[in-house]
Amino acid sequence: MSQVENFLSAEEEQEVIQTILKAESYTSGEIRVHLESTCQDDHFKRAKAVFHQLKMDNTKDENGVLIYIAVCDKKFAIIGDKGIDHVVPKDFWKSTKDKIQAQFQKGNFKQGIIEGVQSAGKELETHFPWQHGDENELSDEISKA
Repeated sequence: MSQVENFLSAEEEQEVIQTILKAESYTSGEIRVHLESTCQDDHFKRAKAVFHQLKMDNTKDENGVLIYIAVCDKKFAIIGDKGIDHVVPKDFWKSTKDKIQAQFQKGNFKQGIIEGVQSAGKELETHFPWQHGDENELSDEISKA
């Protein structure tokens, strides 16, 4: 099994997915988690490319959030589309990254991802609350490369 496949157990992966589903039940926003072994480019640039590949920049309200993790490189990034990026507090992305990093440094990878998803979900709910007729535009599964 690859390091990407071993990064989260099947149970941990399901806990993350359930956290995404719960967060998205309060917002029209979309949250994705992407894992890959390594990135040949700067990890933030790579996260932007994955964001586009996953069609996260095609949401109705431009409110997708991606947590990107390069497992072997021990690097990650959290990015949001234009809609959410323009309305979050100035330090939001850094504070969310700090929450994730604090858990990752302890080896609590699942918990770090969950805290990142929860933080993004709360902010999305504030600015993009769920409204009748909102559709889940993107998969909630963890994508892997």
